[in-house]
Amino acid sequence: MTGTAFVVGVGTTKFEKPGSRAWQYWEMAKEAGGAALADAGIGYDLVEQAAVGHCHQSSTAAQRAVYELGRTGIPVYNVNNNCATGSTALAMARRFVASGADDCVLALGFEKMAKGALGAGADSGDFAASPVARHYGIMAARHGFAATPPTAQLFGNAAREHMERYGTTREQLAAVGEKNHRHSAANPRAQFQDVYTLRDVLGSRTVHDPLTKLQCSPTSDGAAAALVASERFVRAHGLQGRAVEIAGQALATDTEETFASGSCIDVVGRPLSRAAAGRAYRESGLGIEDVDVVELHDCFSVNELLTYEALGMCAEGDSGELAASGATTYGGRWVVNPSGGLISKGHPLGATGIAQCAELVWQLRGEAGGRQVADARVGLAHNIGLGGAAVVTLLRR
Repeated sequence: MTGTAFVVGVGTTKFEKPGSRAWQYWEMAKEAGGAALADAGIGYDLVEQAAVGHCHQSSTAAQRAVYELGRTGIPVYNVNNNCATGSTALAMARRFVASGADDCVLALGFEKMAKGALGAGADSGDFAASPVARHYGIMAARHGFAATPPTAQLFGNAAREHMERYGTTREQLAAVGEKNHRHSAANPRAQFQDVYTLRDVLGSRTVHDPLTKLQCSPTSDGAAAALVASERFVRAHGLQGRAVEIAGQALATDTEETFASGSCIDVVGRPLSRAAAGRAYRESGLGIEDVDVVELHDCFSVNELLTYEALGMCAEGDSGELAASGATTYGGRWVVNPSGGLISKGHPLGATGIAQCAELVWQLRGEAGGRQVADARVGLAHNIGLGGAAVVTLLRR
């Protein structure tokens, strides 16, 4: 890296239940990308490359999408890193800019999903060929394989292990769902804006014990976009008042630590997230003590708890107490997932990581409306995908 990269424009669609709106993925992409360009006040002709994330569309869907913004002949990269796809596209855009190769790069992510729970990643029916077969094999050796949705099994079994090992309670797990649904009530772009009590969360349908429906992220349709630019570009186009610095960023993949313990806590990514966070902290010179607002990957409530520990917000095993204490909501030490997080904002895989960036940019600019975190200066985004990849990004204003 030879230079600093800034986010100068962001945009998202509303995240919606699959099939609730008659639109195509390229229409979503056009809406989000157009919003990001308008936010920066620049034209698509200034974009030099595009890193575009999607998981459920065809191989060159990225081109089909960005052609709606302009057909300028720039390089377009199709990115797929499971649930970390959006943040991986953002990391690519940042690298292009910080290396000095480009002055303005578009990171775009979108997804048009099917209704219902995600599968195990073996679309052909040959489970052994699944990219996450090793992960499920570790789980099956310890917990067996049930008839419930496979991804929920992985995280539900991680929750069971956390309860057994540290004494975490069902109420502490449910506190994550209660908080994030409450936060989303102030987010007009969220898939849900309903507020639930802790009792409601605990009493909703069990997906895989101990996880209930209101502790699980839904499938979603939606898109998000971010424009990443060099300092030279920011100055040339008078964007100093819009620019948010990417102070540090790291993408990590699994090491043997993920699999060696035989624990679902490790399989779903606590060591992976810890490694990415450590690298991002070192690069930025910032620590979790400097962070004001966090958007993290709460695909299931337990993953928010595991991520607290991975980011250094608390010691291992203390995340349940942290969630129940109020330290991660308004008036606490951090505000975590003011957008509503994946649980309530929604989770269109290719868009999620970029939507996290958009929320933090709005927060750091003071443009988040009714969900604004007071005096926010540093934000942290965490996005993870099984298989595996984790991206941690530190943004500073």
